[in-house]
Amino acid sequence: MTTDRTGKPRRQVHLPDRTAAPRRQVHLAAHFPGVNNTTVWTDPDSGSQIDFSSFRHLARTAERGKFDFLFLAEGLRLRERKGLIHDLDVVGRPDSLTVLNAVAAVTERLGLAATVNATFNEPYELARRFSSLDHLSGGRAAWNVVTTSDAFTGENFRRGGYLDRADRYRRAEEFVEVARALWDAWPPDRAPRTVRHSGAQFDLAARPALPHSPQRHPVLIQAGDSDEGREFAARGADVVFSRHGSLEAGRAFHTDVKRRLARYGRRPEDLLILPAATFVLGDTDAEAQEHAALIRRQQVSPATALAFLENVWGRDLSGYDPDGPLPDVDPVPDSELVQGWAHAGDRFGIAARWRAHAEEKHLSIRELAIEQTARQSFVGTPESVAAAIDAHVQAEAADGFILVPHLTPGGLDAFVDRVVPLLQERGVFRADYAGTTLRDHLGLARPGSVREEGAAS
Repeated sequence: MTTDRTGKPRRQVHLPDRTAAPRRQVHLAAHFPGVNNTTVWTDPDSGSQIDFSSFRHLARTAERGKFDFLFLAEGLRLRERKGLIHDLDVVGRPDSLTVLNAVAAVTERLGLAATVNATFNEPYELARRFSSLDHLSGGRAAWNVVTTSDAFTGENFRRGGYLDRADRYRRAEEFVEVARALWDAWPPDRAPRTVRHSGAQFDLAARPALPHSPQRHPVLIQAGDSDEGREFAARGADVVFSRHGSLEAGRAFHTDVKRRLARYGRRPEDLLILPAATFVLGDTDAEAQEHAALIRRQQVSPATALAFLENVWGRDLSGYDPDGPLPDVDPVPDSELVQGWAHAGDRFGIAARWRAHAEEKHLSIRELAIEQTARQSFVGTPESVAAAIDAHVQAEAADGFILVPHLTPGGLDAFVDRVVPLLQERGVFRADYAGTTLRDHLGLARPGSVREEGAAS
């Protein structure tokens, strides 16, 4: 210990290590869960899933926590099983863009991300709707580009049916290409250009209805995990909504997608990877773990567990005990129950693997469904949750997380009040917004010069 001239201990001054690499910043977004296998809609503290006050509360909580954006999923058809509405869809599904246009009026900085389908929409109309949201919100719009794999949704539309995976991505890529051309076609101080496009999916000649919006293009989010989906993200997405949240799986996915960017002339920082994650907080880690186990039992009801297996088995399993063993029968070939679902390609292999796994670990149908539908989850005290999130980002397993609370609309409050301040103390999360647009929050550049040539020009 050193002393000063009076003999008193000299105060130690710790200067920052200027040779150390800067700590990676954590990005956070909030998912309004609606009613799905994440929400505990039977909880007494659960509010309305469609009343605007619920969207307003969650959005304002996220903005108070300085989150990047609010994320809304979308379903174009209520889920059904054997002609009956699934118990998770009994409250309905509002339109994402309609909700976010209203949320724009009660927030100031929070990004607004809508999931909208590229399989059953048209580029001109959707480009106009997102440009409108970007103008009305001052540059906070984002589009989560998704495709649809199930035939049931297709019955709601003129084309009917569904597209194979490769065709869905070909349509989505051409869709985004045309939308980008429309967003580019009315620069400041110039008359709008006519976008002429003739391709396999779309044939149009159109002028945009609005000039450049504050971001020019909304932030593009992509959620596919297949090889086609990863390539689609590397080619042009700004954010990947990933399901790979564990440290090991997250690092592998992060590395794979980021390395694909170079072939399209992009840098690693041009694309953010944000896995979905749930969280449960407690005063002790043990308390949080106990609460998390109870929540998972509430999230996966007996009916939900049976419906989950029916997607693979393709047969009515209502006669099976959800707390009993998995069916010892094989899936039904070409079952109408699973027409168009993602599992349909390898249902026999999936059933065999699940049956072997359940036998090895002595899992019931419900316990297997709980395990298979689990997301990355941060469970523990606020301190341990903050440390775990920071560790994932510093290890490049993610650039941040899209948090999915289990209660609507108050499920995010505790995280904002108890975890966000700890991330700020660690120096890995903003104390305030530095810019006004969603691209500012995410550190993403505004798209560059107008494209005068190309397939859509």
